[in-house]
Amino acid sequence: MEILINSSKTMVREPQAGLRKPLFLKQAKLLAAELKRFDQAELRKLMHLSPKLAVETEALIRGWSAAPSKQTLAIDAFQGDIYRGLQAQSLTEADRDWADDRLRILSGLYGLLRPYDGITPYRLELEYKFSGEGFTNLYDFWGDAIAKKLAKRGWIVNLASQEYFRVIGPYVKPARVIEPVFLSQMKADAEPEFVAVHAKVARGAYARWLIEQRIENPADFPGFEGRDYAFAPDHSTLERPVFIKKLGGMP
Repeated sequence: MEILINSSKTMVREPQAGLRKPLFLKQAKLLAAELKRFDQAELRKLMHLSPKLAVETEALIRGWSAAPSKQTLAIDAFQGDIYRGLQAQSLTEADRDWADDRLRILSGLYGLLRPYDGITPYRLELEYKFSGEGFTNLYDFWGDAIAKKLAKRGWIVNLASQEYFRVIGPYVKPARVIEPVFLSQMKADAEPEFVAVHAKVARGAYARWLIEQRIENPADFPGFEGRDYAFAPDHSTLERPVFIKKLGGMP
């Protein structure tokens, strides 16, 4: 079984020694070199940035390096809602080792990351209209390369956004994919609905639950009850277990 989550725009830099080389470091270097050609105005247009953020992003891109001395473990580098739910730093060493074998992070720059891969902060979302020599966008750039690095058999638990899952979706058998859905009931008489921030945090919390409980059997997937969610059997299938956030719960 492999658990998919996606990268986030917010990252921290806490250099650590002796980190593992990412699977697609060569490709990351190529993409970083292409990005360094962009000036602030071009970055603003590409990434829809404010002037202030464009300045910061240009500096981030100019400072990107594959040097081991500047790298942080992937599982610790990313911040944001999914990682707020995952809370990776508080996992035990045994949990983190288990996650390193099964948790996979989809990334625009690095393609596919394992938790113990060493990375440097960057900004490059898969859906950006970013082109370069030999490719028209990042989906074109990655093709089926990322999917080929996934296990050939076993379940794929997709907790990544649809924009990120698109990079592997066409290349894996749909019957292998289990995609938990997290909805929120905002009022007692309202239909459950998708609330992005709630769902992102829940995806991270669900990944943590799978890791801590060592869950790999789909029959056990409905057992998640974190973050005030409850399994909704009437809304669910095996491939699409639905969880509804209880009224009054916090993200």
